[in-house]
Amino acid sequence: MRERSLPASPNWYSSRCSDVSSSGLLGVGAKNVIYLIEVSAASCRVTGELAGHRDLVSGFSFCQHPEQSHVCVSSSTDGSVHFWDSNNKTFISKHAAHQSPISAVHWSPADKNLVVSGDEKGVVVCHWFHTGDTASFFPEPRTIFCLTCSPHSWKSVAVGYKDGMIVLIDISKKGEVMQRLRGHDNEIHSLAWSPLIGEDALYTRAEDHEATNGVSAGEESGCFLASGSKDQTVRIWSTAKGKGVMTLKLPFLKRRGSAVDPAVKERIWLNVHWPKGRATQLVSSCFSGELAMWDLAKTGKQKWSLFGTSSEGQNHSRIVFNTSSVQLQDGRELLISTSMDREIKCWDLNSLSCCWTLPTLGGHVYNLTFSPVGVGCLALGVGDNMIRVWNTLNSQNQYDIRSFWQGIKSKVTALAWHPKKEGSLAFGTDDGKVGIYDVFSSKPPQISGSYHRKTVYTLAWGPPVPPLSFGAEGKQSYSLYSCAGEGVILQHEPARLNGEASDINKLIKDTNNIQHKLSPHTDLSWKPDGTVVAIGNEDGSIDVYQAPSLTLLCSIQQHHKIINTLRWHHDHGSPPELHCLLASGSSNAVVYVHDLRAVIENPPESPALLTEPYRRLCGHTAKITSMAWSPHHSGRLVTASYDGTAQVWDVLEEAAVSNYRGHTGYLLCVDWSPVDPDVIWTGGKDFTVQEWKVSEQEFTKPPKGKKMGLLQEKKQKKKNKTASVSVGPVGPKINGEPVTEGKQTKTEQALSEDEEEEVRSTNSLESPAAVNEMQRKSTSAAKTKDKPDLMKKKKPRSMLPLSTSMDHRPKEQLLQDCVTLASVRHSSAPPAGCVPGRGDYVHLGLFHDREALYRMFEAEEESHVEAGHYDSVVYLRLWSGDLQGALQLATERGELNDHLLSISPMAGFEVWSRTVEAFVKQLCLQEQFLKAASHLLSINKLYDAVDLLRSNKLYREAIALVKARLPADQPLLKDLFTCWAAVLEKDGHLSAAAKCYLGAGCSFDAAKVITRKNDVPSLRTAADLARISGEEALGQSLALRCAKDLAAAQDWVGAQEVLSSQSPLLAHRLHLCVAELVAATLADSGAFPTASCVSAHPWATLKGSHTLQDRVRDIWEEEFHVCLNSDGNRSVDALLQELRSVETPARSASIPFRQVLLYSSVHLARSLLSWLWNDDGQLVTELWQAVAWLWDAGHFGISAMFCRLLFPEGDVRVFSRKHSKTLQLSDGEVSSLQALVCYHRLYECWWRESAVQNGPGSCSEDEAGMAELKERSSKGPDFEPSVLLSEPHAACQAAQRSVREIQERLSAMILQHSRLQDGGPSLTASSDQQQAAAEVEQRSEEQETFLSLSSQMSKFQEVLANIPNTIKMFPRPDVVECCLVLLHLSKSSSISDVLRQQAIDLLRKYGTSPSVLKASRGFLT
Repeated sequence: MRERSLPASPNWYSSRCSDVSSSGLLGVGAKNVIYLIEVSAASCRVTGELAGHRDLVSGFSFCQHPEQSHVCVSSSTDGSVHFWDSNNKTFISKHAAHQSPISAVHWSPADKNLVVSGDEKGVVVCHWFHTGDTASFFPEPRTIFCLTCSPHSWKSVAVGYKDGMIVLIDISKKGEVMQRLRGHDNEIHSLAWSPLIGEDALYTRAEDHEATNGVSAGEESGCFLASGSKDQTVRIWSTAKGKGVMTLKLPFLKRRGSAVDPAVKERIWLNVHWPKGRATQLVSSCFSGELAMWDLAKTGKQKWSLFGTSSEGQNHSRIVFNTSSVQLQDGRELLISTSMDREIKCWDLNSLSCCWTLPTLGGHVYNLTFSPVGVGCLALGVGDNMIRVWNTLNSQNQYDIRSFWQGIKSKVTALAWHPKKEGSLAFGTDDGKVGIYDVFSSKPPQISGSYHRKTVYTLAWGPPVPPLSFGAEGKQSYSLYSCAGEGVILQHEPARLNGEASDINKLIKDTNNIQHKLSPHTDLSWKPDGTVVAIGNEDGSIDVYQAPSLTLLCSIQQHHKIINTLRWHHDHGSPPELHCLLASGSSNAVVYVHDLRAVIENPPESPALLTEPYRRLCGHTAKITSMAWSPHHSGRLVTASYDGTAQVWDVLEEAAVSNYRGHTGYLLCVDWSPVDPDVIWTGGKDFTVQEWKVSEQEFTKPPKGKKMGLLQEKKQKKKNKTASVSVGPVGPKINGEPVTEGKQTKTEQALSEDEEEEVRSTNSLESPAAVNEMQRKSTSAAKTKDKPDLMKKKKPRSMLPLSTSMDHRPKEQLLQDCVTLASVRHSSAPPAGCVPGRGDYVHLGLFHDREALYRMFEAEEESHVEAGHYDSVVYLRLWSGDLQGALQLATERGELNDHLLSISPMAGFEVWSRTVEAFVKQLCLQEQFLKAASHLLSINKLYDAVDLLRSNKLYREAIALVKARLPADQPLLKDLFTCWAAVLEKDGHLSAAAKCYLGAGCSFDAAKVITRKNDVPSLRTAADLARISGEEALGQSLALRCAKDLAAAQDWVGAQEVLSSQSPLLAHRLHLCVAELVAATLADSGAFPTASCVSAHPWATLKGSHTLQDRVRDIWEEEFHVCLNSDGNRSVDALLQELRSVETPARSASIPFRQVLLYSSVHLARSLLSWLWNDDGQLVTELWQAVAWLWDAGHFGISAMFCRLLFPEGDVRVFSRKHSKTLQLSDGEVSSLQALVCYHRLYECWWRESAVQNGPGSCSEDEAGMAELKERSSKGPDFEPSVLLSEPHAACQAAQRSVREIQERLSAMILQHSRLQDGGPSLTASSDQQQAAAEVEQRSEEQETFLSLSSQMSKFQEVLANIPNTIKMFPRPDVVECCLVLLHLSKSSSISDVLRQQAIDLLRKYGTSPSVLKASRGFLT
């Protein structure tokens, strides 16, 4: 059907978009089509294509197993996977398991039925070709870039991701990740497995080899994996160890006179390919299209050798995307590469030289034309912004093509060779540019100075017309005419192409005295002798003008749509009456041929109007795009159409000669070979140029349109319904023959032929089985429609359909069978050609001997295989005694069942064992894992059964199986429990995970996993579990966490219950006892609002006049039996040591109050234990910390109430009257504590004084209460305020205030400087000089202030350094503040003059801040 062809360019940026079969057939994905190319060491030939994908082909792979090497698979970005038969070029089946665009696909070299694909969302799908089953996995949530199946094990698949991760998964274990290979930091472009199993081929050092051999025998030997990444490195990985063993950096090679700069990021696609049988040789792509062969066993830096160094120009010029290799029958090994330079190259792997190059096309083929001077020189205008010039007569190189791209920035839409000047080629582009190339020169093209506004449709060389024809009489010269989308035809002068072109419309109007606007022009064609030009218009008219004045001879009004193409008949070797034939094609699908001889030879005085054509060529179903007259015949025309076909016509007979349907899209151009009368070239939307022979085409007419076919089908159905004899419904026609019997008229035969051709053209992807299935469905549907009420029981399928069908023949033939059978059985000379069980006598095998029966079985098997009934074939083999063959067939088809398995032991133990393993694999694909594991037990493969259950997450069943069949101390049991626990923990089933850890004997892990929920019940359960299991430390820590959470929720009883189960936590129980008592007492006093208490102990109240510390001591003795004489774990020393281990953070005002209360209670409990231990120093320190926590947290009222509970008399020295405990005031802590207590008493006095002064109108107290307040206020303060007026503390506080003020001023100054340096607000032009002077002055003042502040800071820091540490460690309330409050109280209370004078002196000396000076103004004047 097809001779030579230029296919579409292979798709870019795909990891495996091309592959070559073991028989030397190359498949290349281009756009949404796969092109099939026969390759050899000498040449290549495009044999066909596989079309069916709706979107781009993203992957392609052949099955590498010899018995089905013709089967291939392709993937697409539309999410589908298609299986194809490359021999018949037919579609087999489709899988649509992906929901996202597929990025990679590979047919497993280790399993002839397994195909693995991956998509952009990270989903990996396994497709089983023989059963049609699929299984999906999601190993990683990443974008898959490539994947490859191991050639040694069907289970192993390597997946490369966009982020540089490589993952090895086991598809037999639901895609479980076996290894993660980390090393690349960018996209993984390609992966390749080593062709040899084992990992000792690359180790050249002895220690490396020993390290490899040191792996235990139970471990897999592994296999090397090569990866290529965008990070410009090739890495070799050990899959057994899960790490890299070698890193290869791409060489930076000199190219085009300059070196590649490693710092500049080059566009790169790093493909790797590991040829078969070459364990130490790896092929990879490099920068700018080079290919390198790496010798992995070679030492030194340069381990690579470049391809194509034998001669210049062999390498690709741009990056390489795919490589694949094939070994020919003569032993030569070839490598096929595809590149961004749109070339497919074949390399010899032994010599590393290029064998041949196949150019491809990256856009629509808009125009093709043969040179009238250079014989066989074909020019192609392509949508990839390039012109190709093909020497089609080169016998040594069938694809001798040169590309021209200089000066072309858009699609090349028009071409025209110069009629006389060899090598001069005019071109027009999509952006309106017109130029001329000299194809024999390397110079850039000449570009016309006049541009069209729209796409250039047509170029034509013709004689010059005015104004260019003036002065050109007697000279043979040519002008270039261009017609473009805006409807204008420009005349360009080739000698001065950069000059302005002339619009011929002006000449037409002037010559023909036309006043109206001309219709936009769409095409033009000069008659070969240059006397006449035909111009097609947008309104469907054709105007014929006489040169050089362009006098209108006639106007043709036959087309009603836009004229797309015009062609004059050639004038060499043809009768004169044909020289004036003009063929025209438009958008209305009919080709008209006009005979203009009378008009041209005898020009009329006024333009003639032609309305009838000379010939009408009907058949195309879409618009005509191009046409060409045969230079070898008279009156033979070829037309190209949007219906996707090229049609050859005998114009004089108006007959269709031949129809070509090799393209997959609409056609755009056509031309006849100048040397072979039987060869035509076409190009179109499918990015291909095809050479084909007229005499070898199967069809003669174009296919019928869809509407016409439906109309004819309806007419045919009506005829069948009205027929007197019912012959059944009309089904699809196969090979031109109708399904129904009976004769047809001539019209019906022609109709059926057209329908048959349409079916073939539109359903070319359907397999014969699919057509048969359609036939069966349509027949059954028609029967159901005719008899809807007839319900028959489905008849079982016959095991012997061929012999059964032979018994339903006419009576005469059945009688003859009896005679034939008798002759065979009783005659020594049976009838000639009669072999029972074979051919036309297949049914007689049942009535003859066993050999005849076996022959009949073979014929029946072939029939069942064609129909796809493999189960019947299995049973026929069983009947014939071929049990092993039956099992083998069922295994290959994935149709094993329990019955076949039950009879398999009849064939021997080995066959039975293999059958069980195959059935297990089949059940796993059907996700019947429990049944599969049970069958593994039948052949005593217990560990395999357990591993199967575990890999499919059936841990419960696996554990039950191990506990039932293996000893209790089996390590596998613990491993199963641990794995199951990890899965449950990940899914959030923490209680079940804890049970698994307990089953594995991991009590610690069980307790830890329960605590992950972090609620009170879980913590309590985990603490009990840890205590029972003997994990005492963990149990205590968990119980303590739970108790703290309960205490924070005011569940005091629950907290004590949790701690009571852990006897070593008695100290923490005492702490919570103190916290509960303090919280309850503060809540009863109304010091702070509390939430509802969940539970509380009855002892959590103060009794009588007891202080807080006395009540705590009594509760400890009564409830917890802790006293001075306690021993053992209740001894005061042990409890104090345990409580000291509790850490408290630094005091801060940002800590929540409930936490502050717990921290303060810790220090109070320590203080009381120190009291029992008779350690006064520790008692005072911890007591001060307890009060300081509430003070520093900013809770003033609570701090005051806490101090009153501890010291109701206001005297710190009286710690306990009940137990006669006093403190010495000389200590720094005690005096600071006394100052805090007095501070609170001072403010209480002030508030009473304010209440008395404001009167009863503003207070809620009654008269008796007011009298009591007046009496108490007149007596003066009920404490000794002198402790508040400490001059050392006042000096310390003043220095600290000064330091803080200086620090704030310095911070503000630094911030102002930084803002000035960053750039302040813009200034007006009138104040620039003044502002600059002010900035200089301000800068000097700021510099002086900064120095003075620094010196002041140093001075105050020295003052603070000289102050004793006891004053700084135990601070007191602000002395200046206390002085002001005392002076206010002195107005109405009895404050001694000495104390008042002391306060005034301290104010004058240390009250220097503006706010203090303002407040003390009335006391200091």
